[in-house]
Amino acid sequence: MRENTYEERRSEIETYFDRTAADAWSRLTSDAPVSRIRQTVRAGRDEMRNTLLSWLPGDLRGLRVLDAGCGTGALSVEAARRGAHVVAIDLSPTLVELARERVPAEIGEGSIDFRVGDMSELDLADFDHAVAMDSVIHYNARDAVKVLTQLASKVSTSIVFTFAPRTPLLSVMHAAGSLFPRGDRAPSIEPIGEEKLFRQLDTAESLRAWQRGRGHRVKSGFYTSQACELRRQ
Repeated sequence: MRENTYEERRSEIETYFDRTAADAWSRLTSDAPVSRIRQTVRAGRDEMRNTLLSWLPGDLRGLRVLDAGCGTGALSVEAARRGAHVVAIDLSPTLVELARERVPAEIGEGSIDFRVGDMSELDLADFDHAVAMDSVIHYNARDAVKVLTQLASKVSTSIVFTFAPRTPLLSVMHAAGSLFPRGDRAPSIEPIGEEKLFRQLDTAESLRAWQRGRGHRVKSGFYTSQACELRRQ
């Protein structure tokens, strides 16, 4: 079976979030009532977002943060409230527009610059920190590492990201997902073996100046994701 190219996968993701499930994703990332399946996903995402934010400095005043795959902008808003100047980018124009609409009138000293596009092709650099929450989970290990190396060239201090760990339970849940109502389905993820991913990260020539730090796995019903921290040495 032929493996999708990065460009093909990126197109699938953009179509899903911008057309197929825009309304469902809007509800999931709000306080609106959702199905029990989506409740577990919402709870898992909330826990993961809080984890990644806890790995950033509590005081972000004057720092530049890249929110790579910002979705509807919840993490961007919290970083801006700490004083960060955030560049938030996502493939989906629909989600970016929703994120703009959800920004509170007052976010303190911080700011958010929303953009539509590929996080790995952003024409800006000199970020202090980058966050990629559930945005590389749709790519295989090779492409995920490629995206992370491209982000690393723009960042001075840390990158925190998540991936879908390859576990027997996640594989069963992923297969079972095709039986759910269409509104409860997520776009295809690419479970990655933890050892395989870490081996590729550790041996990537362009990441020699970086070291793996903290890790944390979140399991909440039909949401399973693992956080990883990379720090420049």
